[in-house]
Amino acid sequence: MELIMETKQDYEKYQRAKKQVAEIKGFYSHLLSYVFVMSILIFVNLKYSPEHLWFIYSMFGWGVGVFFHALKVFNWFPFMGKNWEEKKIQEFMEQEKNKQNKFE
Repeated sequence: MELIMETKQDYEKYQRAKKQVAEIKGFYSHLLSYVFVMSILIFVNLKYSPEHLWFIYSMFGWGVGVFFHALKVFNWFPFMGKNWEEKKIQEFMEQEKNKQNKFE
């Protein structure tokens, strides 16, 4: 029985790691498209209307999105990270268990 549980735990760890790698890959795709599109926008802006630097608005707006995507993917949120989620789940499960024990 212990061998099955160990295999199940290893499988769950593998699935979490696989999901994390997919999220990192998605972030790098997002970052690459940001750099590519911003390069085009900067070129177009400087070539055709250099008197008004409008590309900065897009760069800032999309840059904020890229920044928050990085925070999420690399677990840089001091709260709302994976550890926080697991702690909260355990906390709520413990509260439910205590409620049930109180009424028994």
